[in-house]
Amino acid sequence: MSQRIIEAKSVEKIVATSEGELVILDGVDLEINAGESVAIVGASGSGKTTLLGILAGLDLPTGGSVTLVGNEITGLDEEARARIRGEQVGFVFQTFQLLGSLTALENVMLPGELHGENDAQDEARRLLDKVGLGARMGHYPRQLSGGEQQRVAIARAFASRPNVLFADEPTGNLDTVTGQKIIDLIFELNAEFATTLVLVTHDDRLAQRCQRVVELVAGSVRT
Repeated sequence: MSQRIIEAKSVEKIVATSEGELVILDGVDLEINAGESVAIVGASGSGKTTLLGILAGLDLPTGGSVTLVGNEITGLDEEARARIRGEQVGFVFQTFQLLGSLTALENVMLPGELHGENDAQDEARRLLDKVGLGARMGHYPRQLSGGEQQRVAIARAFASRPNVLFADEPTGNLDTVTGQKIIDLIFELNAEFATTLVLVTHDDRLAQRCQRVVELVAGSVRT
């Protein structure tokens, strides 16, 4: 029997605007099992990124609940949610989110160092070799191409050996050829680490590689 690793129940997100309330998410129910790969798709404005942020504990819903790796995170404060994210979750963003003052190696070492791991540097070197950047470890983000920066971000995401990897448009800023290489890399590492993968994408190639596709339409899951 599969272990449920994420469960969203009746999740709502409503924000106040000058024109009244805007419903971004409207009663979303979603269950994701350990080791599963799930793509969240939908038109711009359908609530995809908002849902991803709530599932990851980066944001709180207006209503409903989210359980992440056995933790009901919607009832927790930011400090407690941050601790769970640090222990359980990895992130890959469209904008890479690398620290410009750190080298590629130092960026990838960061999760391990924050966890007090003695082999953080060795693991970072192994991952950078695996993503094809063994010769670029001492380079800073500004010295790397967009595809190279995203490979560093992927290596960093897996450095903490997360139970769940959340990815928000990981190929969105990349050309077609580079985007395909990033897709292959994500799924190669995902298989090696047996990570649960939840991603938001407009890229059909990326969505089709996932075991399941969840479509959002006007803030609700299309059934």
